[in-house]
Amino acid sequence: MARNRDITFLTVLLGVAGVLHFVKPEPFEKIVPKALPYKKELVYASGVVEVGSAVLLARPRTRQWGGRIAALLLLSVFPANVQMTADVLRSRKTPTWFKIGTVARLPLQVPLIAIARKAASTPQ
Repeated sequence: MARNRDITFLTVLLGVAGVLHFVKPEPFEKIVPKALPYKKELVYASGVVEVGSAVLLARPRTRQWGGRIAALLLLSVFPANVQMTADVLRSRKTPTWFKIGTVARLPLQVPLIAIARKAASTPQ
């Protein structure tokens, strides 16, 4: 069973990230894999799913669905994180500290997915 603190952290993270998709979509559009069309629409759609999964995670009654959706979302946006890392590493203008942070961010998806999966298995 996921600890409440972990679920709260994931809920806030997804909620804030989801809202940012609407407030400032441009940085998110840049990391959508180049092969995918409709970048802005994909950013908005993922923002809706992030906010929606955060809302579902916040309520014990809907937490299982929120966890399932959050886990699938985190898996589906991983290619965008890889795209961002590749772009940052190719750039000569990007500071080294940002390159290190971007690379370090990739494995952080694993514990986030684990929290989401644990939330999905939390009894109502």
